[in-house]
Order: sequence, then structure tokens, then C-alpha cells
Amino acid sequence: MIKKDIPFAVEIYYSSEELNESDSELLEQARAITQQAYAPYSNFRVGAAAILANGTIVTATNQENASYPVGICAERVLLSAIASQYGTAAIITMAISYDNLKGESKSPISPCGICRQSLAEYEDRTHQPIKIILAGLKGEVYIIEKANYLLPLSFTAVDMK
Repeated sequence: MIKKDIPFAVEIYYSSEELNESDSELLEQARAITQQAYAPYSNFRVGAAAILANGTIVTATNQENASYPVGICAERVLLSAIASQYGTAAIITMAISYDNLKGESKSPISPCGICRQSLAEYEDRTHQPIKIILAGLKGEVYIIEKANYLLPLSFTAVDMK
């Protein structure tokens, strides 16, 4: 028997003011787009913004539904929009933020399990690491070098062969 640690590093910034200009601007777009979210049931608005390899910026929000399983997270809305509009365009960086109408939005938010799986597969499909920026409307910001780091021991297409 062996024991193997699977660590990854997270860069933690005290605020978005510490970020480089590109990351700061992308995060601001993710924060701003939260206002377009359709979240009448949870009152938890999530926004995501991505910069593609060609320089295009795409944004998206979570979309809820009275039938809860029908809702879709901002991250997957964004991945779907990019794949639909730009094919297999590589994503360089994705920023994710939220506005919790029932409380504060001052700590980083992390994608749910389904979104982590979707991000990992998109990253594998395009052979391009996706830098992930996680934040609330204020407060600390986390930067993770690759989306795959969010889902160690992930299930992939290789497992189906």
C-alpha cells in the first residue's frame, strides 16, 4: 500500500486590487454580469466571464427554474455558449463571482461538482489549461492555475475506453 498526496497551490489575494490588469478586468466583468442572473428561488446570482485564446470575452450567468434540476450553473452556461459560438476555442482564464442577496458576497466561490467535471473535460478537450479566478463581490480572491486541479482523480474519456 502507498499513500499519495495530491496537492495543488492556490494564490490568495487580499482583494482584486492586487490582481494584474487583465485578471482584474475579467473579474469585474464576472461580478457585473451577476446582475443578469435568473435566480428567483435561491437569490444566489452567479456570474462567469472567460477570455478566449483569440482575445474574445464571453460572459454568462446561472439560470434557475422552478423545477430545480432544470437550472444550470453560470460555468456550464458559459462553456455551452463558448462551444456553441466558437467551437473548440481555448479558454485562457475564467473568473467566477456571485451576489448572495440573502447575505454577504465577500469570500471566493468555488464551482460545484458538475461544473468541475465540465471544466476539466473542456480543458482536456482543448488541450489548454484554464486559469480560474474565484471571488465574491469583494474580499479575497483565489487564483488556481488549472481547472483540472479542482477535480483530482477525475473521470475522463480515457476511463471509458
